[in-house]
Parts: sequence; structure tokens; C-alpha cells
Amino acid sequence: MSFTITDLEQLQTEHPEWQMELVEGKIVVMGPSDYESEEIGTRLSTFLNIWVMSRRLGRVTGSSAGFILPRIEEDDSEKRNLRAPDVSFVKAERLKKTKRDFVELVPDLMVEIKSKSDRIKPLEEKIQLFLQLGSTVGILIDPDKLTVTVYRLNQTPVVMQNGDILTLPDLLPGWELAILELWPPEFE
Repeated sequence: MSFTITDLEQLQTEHPEWQMELVEGKIVVMGPSDYESEEIGTRLSTFLNIWVMSRRLGRVTGSSAGFILPRIEEDDSEKRNLRAPDVSFVKAERLKKTKRDFVELVPDLMVEIKSKSDRIKPLEEKIQLFLQLGSTVGILIDPDKLTVTVYRLNQTPVVMQNGDILTLPDLLPGWELAILELWPPEFE
């Protein structure tokens, strides 16, 4: 059985506590993230939002924002993917007004944060899908290895670590973030 976005919306109405994605006609229920991964996502969203909001550059969203991706096969209108990156950014000119629904576009920046139970390969595949469909940058944050890997279409991924500075000049000119700032602090 192949599910549609309408089916997913119905399931969300029946089970609002579930976070779901629609992947090639299959509904994937996402479990809650571990605390550290969620904190990293919140930290990144905060750092991005401080820069983006004050300059009115676009919109930053978290892991619950759903994106209806372009059709995989033009002749199969039912096979639509609805995906939700952990953090995303959409340029202002591409989404001038927010919507009270899923948006039919690919974010300019999409970020996946490896949770305790995630495997790297599916996260990399998700990032590659978004890049192939039009995202400019995909980022994979791995709290286990303390690395941030930056992906761009048809380019070798760049692995960053503590001591490195993340910049995205093609999307957010002038924005900088020390990788070290992503990791949650330890309080004495």
C-alpha cells in the first residue's frame, strides 16, 4: 500500500503526538530525539535566527516543519515525499509569507543531527536527496564524533571539528559559527 500526503495528514489528526515523514509512499514515524541532539538543533537554530531575523534574510525552522518535495517521477503524482530536516533555512524571496501548512519547496539549507539511535547512511542519503532536489547546502552534525560535515552537490564533503569556523557565504554572507559553540555546555 502506498500512502499520500492526505493519508499522512489524516494520521497526524488521529495521532498528533507522532512526528511523521512520507518517504516514497511509506509513512515513517520518527521517535523523539535524544536530549543532546535536540539541544544542538536548538542551539544551531538560535545562532541562525539571530543572524537571519535581524537582517530579514528568510526563515529558520526546526524538526517539525514539513517540506513537500518535488515529485520523484513526473508521471506518478501520488509519490510525493514529505520530509522534515532537523533545522532548515529558506531564503526570504522563496517564501515571502509563512504558511499554516506544509510548504512545497526544498529549503536552501537543511541540517540533520545524528541522534543516539540514528545510523549515518540514511542521514547522508536524506541530505543527498535534498541537494539533488535543489538545496544549496546540507549539513550533518555528529555529536558522537564532535564533527560537522558540510555537503554541496557534486562536491567533496567538508568535515569540520572543534577549532573550525562554519561559514555559509553562498547563503548567509558574513555569518560565522565556531563549531565548539554547537556542543551543549557543561555546568559546574
